[in-house]
This record gives sequence, C-alpha cells and structure tokens, in this order.
Amino acid sequence: MPLLEKSKIVFIGDSITDTGRKEDRQGIGYGYVRLLHDYLMTEFPNSSPEIINRGTNGNRITDLAARWNPDVIDLHPDFVSISIGINDVWRQLDHPEMKQVYPDIFHEIYRQLLDLLKSSGAIPILMEPTIIEEDPGSPGNQKLKPYVDIVRQLAVQYDGFLVPTHQKFIAFLTGNHKEKLTTDGVHMTSLGNMLMAKTWLQSVLEQQEECRCSK
Repeated sequence: MPLLEKSKIVFIGDSITDTGRKEDRQGIGYGYVRLLHDYLMTEFPNSSPEIINRGTNGNRITDLAARWNPDVIDLHPDFVSISIGINDVWRQLDHPEMKQVYPDIFHEIYRQLLDLLKSSGAIPILMEPTIIEEDPGSPGNQKLKPYVDIVRQLAVQYDGFLVPTHQKFIAFLTGNHKEKLTTDGVHMTSLGNMLMAKTWLQSVLEQQEECRCSK
C-alpha cells in the first residue's frame, strides 16, 4: 500500500466536499479538503500528495455514478476519498416527491463504484456520512444509520480505509459542546471542517500504519 507522500488523492462527494472549489484558484475549496491539503503540505514539504477535489453540490450516490469515470477513474489516483450519503437521506426529508435513493439502492451503486475502483488499482477511503441536524435523535440522523452501516461494511469488504466521521460527530454532539459543527444542520462551520479533517487524518494514518506493521 503506497504512503500518502507523493501519492495522488481524489476527494469526491457532495457540497460538504465541494466547498467552493470552482471559485478557488487551486480548485481545492475552503472546507476539510483544504485543511488536509495545507496540513500535508506542511508535514511533507518535499513529498506532499497531489490533492484533487471533485466534490459537487447536491450530489447523491447516483450523481457520483454518472461522473465516476471522468472525475475518478480517468485521473488515475492512488487513493479515492468518498464522502456521500447526506443528500441521499436529506432529499427524503425536504423533497419527498423526488425519486429517492433508499439504502438498498445506495448499497448497490456504491458497490459498483468500488468494483470499478478496485479494477483501477486505487485504494478507497470511505468516509461515513456526517449528520443531519445537530441532534443525535433527529429524524435525519435516524434515517442516516443504515447508510452509515453500509459504508462501514463496504470499507471492510473492499479492504479500504474507514473514516468514522458520523461516529465522531455524534460523540461531539453528545458531549454537551456549545459550539456548532454546522451552519444549517448539514454544511460545516470551520469547527465542523476541522473535525472532519482531523478524523480523516487520524484514521487514515493509523490504519496505514496497521497495514504496514502487519506485513
């Protein structure tokens, strides 16, 4: 398994990943991907990974499938970090008239995308979908549970990294913290982006070290 240094990492997902990447001169945006980019640049100044942001506002897993080849496979990445699932659930709440992506469809499409990724040789980094409202018991967070479980299962099945973002966000919310993680229940504040970036970095580095030690 290659090290993060000198690798190419594609981040793909929805608006939580996008964060204005098209307005950013570097195309990285202003969210957790930016924080990871800047940290890795300082940590590995001579061998920092190439970071590519392919988040797109409003995306569900079906939208990722429609652009998987040009935005992922054709870029020949070493790692692909996937953050998806929030809109698959949110649309059930705010637009129930739409054709919905229920857990069985989510699982099947996600599995197909990972099959393509496996054939390309890239290593998946699967991020749990975060939260819908800053209340662990909210309807959105209850509906989110099977999607989180699917991501966890697929990380094991496809020998990928798991980033437990939902777990960390729920733990933060249950700790009686006064600071907000989101601006509207979904999109991140600077604190929310920091929690995402920290969880990603700790999880990936720890699991990478475990893989190295087991060889």
